Amino acid sequence: MTEHYDVIVLGAGAAGLMCAATAGYQGHSVLVLDHANKPGKKILMSGGGRCNFTNLNTTPAHFTSANPHFCKSALNRYSPWHFLELVERHGVEHVEKAPGQLFCAGSSKEILQVLLTECEWAGAQVRLNTSVTHLNDVPVDGEGAEPDLAERVADGFRLRTAGGKLHARRLVVATGGLSIPTLGAGPFGYRLAERFNLAVLPTRAGLVPFTLQPADKAWLAELAGVSAEVAAEAGGRRFEEPLLITHRGLSGPAMLQVSSFWRPGDAVSVDWLPALADPAAALRQARAEQPTSGVEKWLRGFFSQRLAATLVARFGWEGPLQHHGNERLAEIAAVLKGWRFKPAGTEGYRTAEVTLGGVDTGAVSSKTFEAKAVPGLYFIGEVLDVTGELGGFNFQWAWASAHAAGSAL
Repeated sequence: MTEHYDVIVLGAGAAGLMCAATAGYQGHSVLVLDHANKPGKKILMSGGGRCNFTNLNTTPAHFTSANPHFCKSALNRYSPWHFLELVERHGVEHVEKAPGQLFCAGSSKEILQVLLTECEWAGAQVRLNTSVTHLNDVPVDGEGAEPDLAERVADGFRLRTAGGKLHARRLVVATGGLSIPTLGAGPFGYRLAERFNLAVLPTRAGLVPFTLQPADKAWLAELAGVSAEVAAEAGGRRFEEPLLITHRGLSGPAMLQVSSFWRPGDAVSVDWLPALADPAAALRQARAEQPTSGVEKWLRGFFSQRLAATLVARFGWEGPLQHHGNERLAEIAAVLKGWRFKPAGTEGYRTAEVTLGGVDTGAVSSKTFEAKAVPGLYFIGEVLDVTGELGGFNFQWAWASAHAAGSAL
């Protein structure tokens, strides 16, 4: 026996559930499939368990893609205010931790429950512990492309699972990227796209901590747990955010943000005093007022005692300020405003919040998210080559792309 649906959505994450509910409200029979044992695992762990579910300041400039214009249509049609209205309608209390960044006041479970409730009200079914092995009689995980698979969709999409056979007129791929494989992430969506001869752009970990070269790790590792407000720059992008030193390397929002623009072999620049325009002048003033005081005491006005002491020891800034001439103070200021390091790499997909790259947006309609060459096949969310910055932007992309596709089904 084959079960028949109007729409089958692959992936019970943020984008998949949002799309399923939207399509269900359009009057379609909808089934969501996921190989995991729970829906929305990434939602549950996001934002420290409180889910930064959107950013009120979302613009296309907050996203990275080979085609920066692709995201504009969906973001314009479904704004953060639309999703906020949905959240408030369900009685979810929220807080604005930073300008525009909205989190649950309680638990991220509330956002997942909003989506599951919407699916229930819309009549969309969610089936877990279900992996798709064949699509239109072709093994999804097989090697090589099937030149004729795109021609096999005249009667829709035939899916084979361990639980039986399914058929849908339309198929939505919302399988996400490669980030955090322990939550079930994998390349399924990319492989499926390739089976239809759709281009998949190279992928890499984004919003991910850096690992350090041995020389830098030697002096920074002892500061594990210390944070500081800095400005980090890589790939021409600059972010003023907190930096966190870990026993593995450098993390915190500042490092996560620039990691998406960093390329292996490049250096990352850190301005330890972004709020201070001219540290050299400030040091000269401190020398005039307290000549017997040291650089370490001055740095304690900006950093923790541990960080201040370590910076002084690392760069040889010991001694009273009166022993440092103007040239030396200028050298200290230069390091504080532009310390550069070359990461050994990143922690990779294991801890990355997002995946850069993915299904080429050139193959997909920016209005409907339907594959241009394969009628009835849709791609939404992180599986596409659209990646947001840190701060709720990736969730907003999930909502917007899912709503656009769900409305067009």
